[in-house]
Amino acid sequence: MRRGNIQNISEVVGDLLKELNLEHKFKEMRVINSWEETLGKNVARATLKMYIKNRILFVHMKSSVVRNELMMLKTGIIKSLNDKAGESVIDDIVFR
Repeated sequence: MRRGNIQNISEVVGDLLKELNLEHKFKEMRVINSWEETLGKNVARATLKMYIKNRILFVHMKSSVVRNELMMLKTGIIKSLNDKAGESVIDDIVFR
């Protein structure tokens, strides 16, 4: 049996995401899913809801103290999250 057209599974999935125009959504989900890994369990526990709209990450927090701390670290958080995604996915973060 010959294997003429062999492709790596990651290439196939990548091509499928591009074809279905889901590649950017996939990277947005990677940013949201890396929140706990990037900022730790305590911040993740204080996070109620997160979503991305127009390249802005909206984060709803339980604690105003944690929210204020994160606002001071916003630039570094944006860089870390974009590094996890592999490209620039978000430009700003709004803490609520």
